[in-house]
Amino acid sequence: MAVASAERTSSPKSSVLKEEYVSNSQPNDLPNPTTAAREKSGFWKTLAAAPGNETQRGMQSRHLMMIAIGGTIGTGIFLSAGSAVALAGPGSALLSYFVVGLFVYAVVITLGEMSSMYPLSGAFSIFGTRFVSPALGFTLGWNYWLQCELTAAAVILQFWTQALQTWHWALIIIIPIFALQCIHVKVYGESEYWFAMVKVVMIVFFIIVGLIFDWGGVKGHPGPGLSNFRNGQAFIGGFAAFAQTFVYAFYSFGGIELVAIAAGESEKSYKSVPRAIKATFFRIVLFYILTILTIGLCINHGDESLLTAAYNGDVVASPITVVFVRAGFGAAAHVVNAVLLTAVLSATNSCFYASSRMLLSLARAGNAPRVFGWVNRRGVPIPSLLLSLAFSFLTFLTTIWGEGIVFTWLLNITGISALLVWTSIGFISLRFRRAYKSQGLSVSNLPYTQPFYPLLPIGVIILGTLMFIAQGYAAVRQEPFEARNVVATYIGVALYIVLYTGYTLYEKIALGKTSHFVPMSEIDFVSDAVWNPGEGEDVRRRDQEVYEKKVQELSDGRSVGWAKARIWVKENVY
Repeated sequence: MAVASAERTSSPKSSVLKEEYVSNSQPNDLPNPTTAAREKSGFWKTLAAAPGNETQRGMQSRHLMMIAIGGTIGTGIFLSAGSAVALAGPGSALLSYFVVGLFVYAVVITLGEMSSMYPLSGAFSIFGTRFVSPALGFTLGWNYWLQCELTAAAVILQFWTQALQTWHWALIIIIPIFALQCIHVKVYGESEYWFAMVKVVMIVFFIIVGLIFDWGGVKGHPGPGLSNFRNGQAFIGGFAAFAQTFVYAFYSFGGIELVAIAAGESEKSYKSVPRAIKATFFRIVLFYILTILTIGLCINHGDESLLTAAYNGDVVASPITVVFVRAGFGAAAHVVNAVLLTAVLSATNSCFYASSRMLLSLARAGNAPRVFGWVNRRGVPIPSLLLSLAFSFLTFLTTIWGEGIVFTWLLNITGISALLVWTSIGFISLRFRRAYKSQGLSVSNLPYTQPFYPLLPIGVIILGTLMFIAQGYAAVRQEPFEARNVVATYIGVALYIVLYTGYTLYEKIALGKTSHFVPMSEIDFVSDAVWNPGEGEDVRRRDQEVYEKKVQELSDGRSVGWAKARIWVKENVY
């Protein structure tokens, strides 16, 4: 179990977590830096990476909660969402985002069940290796790393003006984010918390203003009401147009699995991951479903601003800006511009974090050069971050073919790559549960259990397959037909197949392995678990005792409800 041992902290057992409950102190289960790392000094003491160091569980529950709510909301919802409405009508766009939202929420639930028990930075890559086959883990890891890198490039490509060239924006955005990532994981968590907060406030304000405008609440503007959904305007272009909107939905929802990766560096992941999963539901409903509905209600599908928003980084073209201006907020462009820059910084920050941690996990598992498995004394994987930085700059060399063309390709590649990763998680979840039960273990021992099993993972596989087919159908039926659209749609599939087949051949030829899948009886359910089999109830009981003691101390002379509210705010807000 190379992957299992590579991702451990000080112990694969749960004794440290259990001691945490008894002492009611913060977890301190991290290994100390190696002696070699300590002997460094000056600049090299800060950046030196050594194989004996480990990442640190520095993110709190509130960080993970806000990452789940708005951490990876980027330019997709601010710019590309309007293109879905223009392409297929407000009804089709709303249905598309609802279907994809339902799909990704099922993915988050099935992934959260495993991540809450095994909080590892490699997340589904490690789960694929441990519960299914090393080939799947290898494929998911590299596929996701590339997806994160390309997503960062796509996000920045959407945010540019005539005053500066695209590569100038790359320097302005990427360098500060790289510097933040080099400090400590707490800096990432804290920066994402406030980045996400800004985006949350903006989206909520937009929905309120948009609905008031639509209902005729703005003086001098009667409001469109439901006119954009009538007279055959809700669904236009047929099924092919509807299927094309999936790529915009995939791009907007991208990164929703980041909670599982961040769990590897979070305190009390057995509690914070389930909370974050619940928050994801509100993110989907509030930021995607209601935003698309508001855009569709307020702006007609034939409006030129919707047609150009995805490929024109000018914030004036954003449907959010258009609604604000029409509602009487003339200076909205400047405010949205600031928030959009925040969204770009946030999305790039998340992409750098996810790609560096995935590469770190791949290196620790022996699936990437060993140097990328090293971290510095503060738990930051410097070599992995440097490669992510270099690859990001390399991506922008492709803009010699034009930002619009490159963005279209990046949009398709990242969309289909995300779909492949999400669908694979459904397969992993099924095998995880089957193996868990086959070894006589009870699912009640898990910190979080998915409801309606096995409906969710099966639904993920079925929906993922149908949307995959729909994407191909849309590419073939798109007018005018262009072969490059089909290639762009399925190039991510080609990469997936090459990685999986290549590793499988390597196993058989170089390693001489005869069994492709990990036998269920040999799957390791002990290493890296937050507690040992059968200890879940005991840990929960001690946790409840600590919680009740806190309530009793805080409610001295005050109401119990006030004490509970104060504890909740402290754990989730500050």
